Amino acid sequence: MGSGAVLVVEDETMILLDLESALEEAGFEVVGANNAASAIAAFDADPEKFKALVTGIRMGSGETGWELARRCRRANAVLPVVYISGDSATHWAHEGVPNSIMITKPFFMPQIVTAVSTLLNQLPTIDPT
Repeated sequence: MGSGAVLVVEDETMILLDLESALEEAGFEVVGANNAASAIAAFDADPEKFKALVTGIRMGSGETGWELARRCRRANAVLPVVYISGDSATHWAHEGVPNSIMITKPFFMPQIVTAVSTLLNQLPTIDPT
């Protein structure tokens, strides 16, 4: 699926493992994190490595997924963002970053793969000439 990794952030371990597996099976390189602090450390170490973000919203103490996405978008204004949540979808319109997708739990893994692929396909292409 090209160069770059999908940063997946989810505090529920089983869901994180399922997300990682589904995206890897679809051909994506994946970097997983179980909280915003770990995700920020991975992202800040090499922001250009990441081509998309899949994040939960409420992940215990620390930043929320909303805040994490805004932080990542400051470094990459067109970074595709997919939010996943069981109870925060109603806040997406005013908390989510523009051109993002919200998927509510429970979900099927193909929904995540399709959402990431859709957002990546909508990115403007860069003419190498």
